Amino acid sequence: MGEEVAAREFSREDRQRYREKVHACLDAFARMLSESRFDGDRSSVGMEVELNLTDDDGLPAMTNAAVLERIADADFQTELAQFNVEINLAPRRLTGGVLSELEDGMRATLNRAEERARTADTHMVLIGILPTVDEDHLCADTLSANPRYALLNEQIFAARGEDLHIDITGPERLTAFADTIAPEAACTSIQLHQQVDPDDFARHWNAAQAIAGIQLAVGANSPYFFGRELWQETRIALFEQATDTRPEELKAQGVRPRVWFGERWITSVFDLFEENVRYYPALLPVSGDENPIETLERGDTPGLAELRLHNGTVYRWNRPIYDVGDDGCPHLRVENRVLPAGPTCLDILANTAFYYGLVRMLADDERPLWSQMSFSAAEENFHAAARDGIEARVYWPGLGDVPAAELVLRRLLPLAREGLDRWGVDSADADRLLGVIESRCKLMRNGASWQCDSVRALESRGASRLEALREMTVRYRELMHTNEPVHDWPEL
Repeated sequence: MGEEVAAREFSREDRQRYREKVHACLDAFARMLSESRFDGDRSSVGMEVELNLTDDDGLPAMTNAAVLERIADADFQTELAQFNVEINLAPRRLTGGVLSELEDGMRATLNRAEERARTADTHMVLIGILPTVDEDHLCADTLSANPRYALLNEQIFAARGEDLHIDITGPERLTAFADTIAPEAACTSIQLHQQVDPDDFARHWNAAQAIAGIQLAVGANSPYFFGRELWQETRIALFEQATDTRPEELKAQGVRPRVWFGERWITSVFDLFEENVRYYPALLPVSGDENPIETLERGDTPGLAELRLHNGTVYRWNRPIYDVGDDGCPHLRVENRVLPAGPTCLDILANTAFYYGLVRMLADDERPLWSQMSFSAAEENFHAAARDGIEARVYWPGLGDVPAAELVLRRLLPLAREGLDRWGVDSADADRLLGVIESRCKLMRNGASWQCDSVRALESRGASRLEALREMTVRYRELMHTNEPVHDWPEL
């Protein structure tokens, strides 16, 4: 969402000044790249985890302010709606027992937070889309009390000039209209960060794009929205539509959406920042006082606040991040935003291990995967896997059209295992976590398939769809706390 901003109205002068500042930031960024001013350590990784809040019956609980007050931990933050919160886990080096440390730390943090949330009659749930969310839960009144959300809502609808149309077809169809961006709040995800040397950034970003569809196939966990069974990872289609600033006429002209897979493999991180500046008008034109060129000439590190804020309002599934560390040294990160939250901490870390191991191998390959595969094929894989999940078929160079689960078992898991070895990750952790991915693919069961199977079983015994979704959500929440991987969960 970008940096914190205060409530205000924007004038034409604000927009003109912001455009000039963004271009000045882009010039400074280009100069920093040419002068090799960045910290190139690529072993530093981090994670953000978004959660839903529910009441005892599994319905959304609009209690994030009360919950955050009780948790009283700076690592927890508000998210778009009052039934969302986010945890930021501290960066670590990807080596040794770091994956177990992340898992243990996440579980301990969630257990403490859950205990305190219960004093506000609230429970936390790791899930891509809360199945019990309906139209009444996603309106202007449910947005969190933070000026940036109100401003984003106002600016997106000012750009559109009309209500949002949500239209998603899977086993069932949903068509609805919304007059706020609140439907976006239904989408909760895991964001994986990796610090990357500027010279290596393109290879890591391209690798992350190439496997985005595979991530969705094995990790899908969002099959229901507004009571309907849609895509296995409905979060993808919903997020793309719920933040779309384009009316139908601009879509027809080929204007790029703000939630964007991209359109080409890149050769430099500069490509992505330049595209963001070239193609997207400002949503939040807030300008600071820093002159980035003067800051560089003094020998200091510019914050590039305007460029960072603008970058935060272009929602790439793999997003470039510019940041400045506590030591004043700038660095770049690839932020992977593909995965849904949940189902358990163990499942999240299994997805994490698979991602970091596989990206490492593909980025190191002398004959890159993306030199053998069109960008459009990667995008088609992405949307096919979002629709079909573990049952998806994808394109892979040298193999053609193949079942995603078979591709993972026969080719990608060994690559991911070798990649984790190259990072120096503890071998027992690597085997344990990648074993979760292996079992999912052998059993053809992930979070989305468990949810669908459970709802169908409940309906077959006479439950209504609403009753089935509520009962499934409560049982999901209970099983989440066992930390048993979702492929081992019993059917309802």
